[in-house]
Order: sequence, then structure tokens, then C-alpha cells
Amino acid sequence: MAENRQIAVMDLHKTYFLDGIEVAAVQGVSFEISRGEFTAIMGASGSGKSTLMNILGCLDRPTAGVYMLEGVDVARLSRDEMARIRNEKIGFVFQGFNLLPRTTALENAELPLYYKDGILAKERKKLAKEALRAVGLGERERHHPGQLSGGEQQRVAIARALVNNPSIVLADEPTGNLDSKSGREIIEIFQDLNAKLKKTVIFVTHDQDIAGFARRQVWLKDGVIIKDCAGGL
Repeated sequence: MAENRQIAVMDLHKTYFLDGIEVAAVQGVSFEISRGEFTAIMGASGSGKSTLMNILGCLDRPTAGVYMLEGVDVARLSRDEMARIRNEKIGFVFQGFNLLPRTTALENAELPLYYKDGILAKERKKLAKEALRAVGLGERERHHPGQLSGGEQQRVAIARALVNNPSIVLADEPTGNLDSKSGREIIEIFQDLNAKLKKTVIFVTHDQDIAGFARRQVWLKDGVIIKDCAGGL
């Protein structure tokens, strides 16, 4: 239903020029995502899935086509407006945890709040503590990344993505640096965020086992959607 539509992508293209050679990373992609969906974007290396994720996350602009995010035409926004949308509406989780090594889990989770006006230090800490509890790390807030396992570090990264209370969580290969047990635990956290907090979750993966946890799977090959189907184990 249109009123529940959160993301609409229409005839999206993204072309790069590398050493004078034109590379069509995304070619005419169209789809919609409703609020509260849990979607995996799949494909082999070079399929265009990370390029598409960067566009969805307002980190890059399409070369052509339309990307509507909650009714806003992203391509028409200024750089500052795109940055504001990223900070307010979207939480990012990457394959590399991207944590600051000399700061605690709590301080890492606080970081996005420094870009938000009007939040005092006490409120930052309160929100960061809540985010860490949401990912099961309430007892580890004073630990530094080097004192945490890979799975725990990714949990801190998820808490950091949640601290601004975004409506959408985007994850690019979030289990790529983890063993299978830790990877499964991380995906179960995303499931909880989707089911309990009603977050729209979109994650990129090439792992079919991990993608099986999503309720929807969008498959890319050579920048084109080749399959869009129901998922679920």
C-alpha cells in the first residue's frame, strides 16, 4: 500500500568511470520497500549490491532514475540535506566494525549524537546505554574494542547505528568478518530490531544461509534484479 511505502526506487542507474572506462554498476533497478520489512539484497561480488546500498543510504547519488525515501526525492537534495537525512532516518552497520580503538563501547555508541544539536552529555550517555542494552551489551559498556570479541564489536556497531532511533537500518555484509555462530547471533539481533522495535532492516550479503533469515530476498546480477522473492528459513 502506498501509505506504507518507505522506499521507492524507479529505473535506477549508477555509472562509474574507472581509468576512462564506463562501468554500469546498477542498470535500471526498480522496487519498493514497505515500513517494517526485513530484506536481504544478494548477489556475487560485482553484482551492484553495495552500490545500491550506498544509494539507499544517501551516501551516493544515482546517475539516473528516482529514489524516493519516505516521500522525499533524494536526488534533489543538497549535500547538507542528504547528511541530515542520513543522521535522522538511517542507521548504518558495515562489515568492518569501524570502532574507535581507544574509546569504550559506550563512547563509540555515543558518537552519532555529537552531530545532533541540543543533546547534553547526560542525555547522550543515557541513549547510548539504552542502545547497548538493546543489543545485549549492557554489562560491557566500559570495555574497549580490543577487549571484545568480533561479535561483541559488531553489537557495539549496531548500538551506534541505533542511538539516533532511525527508522531504517542498513547493513553491508554485517556478518562477513564473523564466524558462523557469531554471524547467526548478529542476524538474530537484526530480527529482534525488526520484530520488536519495528525497524525496517535491509542488509547486503552473499551468504545464502544468512539471507535465509530475511523475509524477502532481492537478487542482483550485473546491476540488474534477477529475482525478488519471499525468504525465511
